Amino acid sequence: MYFTDRTDAGRRLAGRLGELKGRDPVVLGLPRGGVPVAAEVADALGAPLDICLVRKLGVPFQPELAMGAIGEDGVRVLNDQVIEQTGVSDRDLAEVERRERAVLEERARRYRGAREPSDLTGRTAVVVDDGFATGATSLAACRVVRARGAGRIVLAVPVAPRGWTTRVGAAADETYCVHEPVSFYAIGQFYADFAQTPDEEVVAALRLRRGGTGSGGGSAQDVEAQDVEAEDVEARDVEVRIPLGGREVGGRLTVPEGATGLVLFAHGSGSSRHSPRNQAVAAALNRAGLGTLLFDLLTEEEADDRANVFDTPLLAERLRQAGDWLADRPSTARLRTGYFGASTGAAAALWAAAEPGSTVGAVVSRGGRPDLADARLPEVTAPTLLIVGGADPVVLDLNEQAQRRLRCEHRLVTVPGAGHLFEEPGALERVGRLAADWFADRL
Repeated sequence: MYFTDRTDAGRRLAGRLGELKGRDPVVLGLPRGGVPVAAEVADALGAPLDICLVRKLGVPFQPELAMGAIGEDGVRVLNDQVIEQTGVSDRDLAEVERRERAVLEERARRYRGAREPSDLTGRTAVVVDDGFATGATSLAACRVVRARGAGRIVLAVPVAPRGWTTRVGAAADETYCVHEPVSFYAIGQFYADFAQTPDEEVVAALRLRRGGTGSGGGSAQDVEAQDVEAEDVEARDVEVRIPLGGREVGGRLTVPEGATGLVLFAHGSGSSRHSPRNQAVAAALNRAGLGTLLFDLLTEEEADDRANVFDTPLLAERLRQAGDWLADRPSTARLRTGYFGASTGAAAALWAAAEPGSTVGAVVSRGGRPDLADARLPEVTAPTLLIVGGADPVVLDLNEQAQRRLRCEHRLVTVPGAGHLFEEPGALERVGRLAADWFADRL
C-alpha cells in the first residue's frame, strides 16, 4: 500500500511534475476517481482543472471489445482494424455512438454545467487518472485530447504496473508515475481509502479550480485586489491569502450573489482546504445561497509539527482571526458567520464559538471530536448541529456525551450506514443538505 487516499496520491504525483509549470498546462482528470488526484496536480502547477470525458465504443455483440472512443466536441477515435475484423457495419457503429454520445453529454452537463470545455489548442495537456491498470481509458483519453488539438500530451498516474510505458507508446509524449510495482492486481490495492468518488466531489473540485492561477487571466491575488476595490461586486470565487499568527495561509473564498451568510470551514487533522469532502459540502452551501471560506488553519511549516495539528486552542484562535479578517473586508463585513468543523476541526469550531463575545451564528460538526473541546462545551451559545455516521460508534458515543454538556440550542443527527468519512453513496449529500438547512435558518 502506497497512498492514504486519492488526495495523498495527487500530492505525491504533483511533486514529480514541477518542470511542467512553465509550459502553459491544462490538467485533465478522468472522472470520477482521477479528479481528486488531478485537483492536487492543478493546484501545484497553478493550472486550470478540467475533465476529460471519454466513452468507449464497444462492439455491439462484444461490448467489452473497444472499436473506438468518443470525446467532447464531436471527437471520435476509431480502431479500423477491430471494425474490419468484427464486421461492424456503419449503421451499427452509428447506433453505438449515438447511445454513448447521449451518456457523455449527460455527464458533461452534470460535471461542468454551462461551462465550455478548456481550449487545448497548442497547450500542454496533463491527463491524470488514479492509476493505470489495463490503460484502456487513459489511452483513449490521450487520443481524444490529441484530437482536440493539444500541442503536447503528458500522462500522469500515481501507480502503474512495471513496464506500463510500453503500452502507452505514442499516445502520450511524456509519462510520469510515482510507483511501478512488479506485483499489480488492481489499482485499489495501493490505496488505504479507495472509496468511489461522489459526483459532488467532482463538481466541487472543478468549480474551485476552473481558472487556475497561471492561465493568463491574472493571478488569484489580482482578482482579489480588484474585488476589494469594487465594493459593490457581490459574487465571486477567488483564492485569497489570510494573515494568521503573523504569517499568511491560503484560502478559497466563495460568495454567491445575494449571500445570506458565510461559513468558515475547519478541516480535520489529516486534511487541508483542498479536502474534497469539505469542498462538496461547501458546494451544497453555495447552492443554498451561503458564502464559504475554505482555508488552511496552519502554514505548511506549522503543520509539520503534529502537536500543532491537535492544538485545539491554537486552531480556534485561527478561526477567530479569519473571522476578523472577513469582518474587515467591505464585501463580506455585512455577512453573519458560521463554523463548519470536520473531525478534529469540529473541536476548534466549538472552542472558538465558546469564546466570550463570539458572534458566530451557528456551528455544524461532521464526524466531529467534541471531546477535544469538552471543558468549553457548556459555554457555547451558537445553535449547534452534530452530524455523525451511524456506522461510526466511537465518534457517535463521543457526540452523545457532548450533547449532554451543551446548553445552547442543539441537535444530533445520525446518518444511517455512514462511516467516519461519509464515503457511502448519498451520505455526503445528506451532510450537505443538513448543513445548508441549519445555516440557512440561523444565519
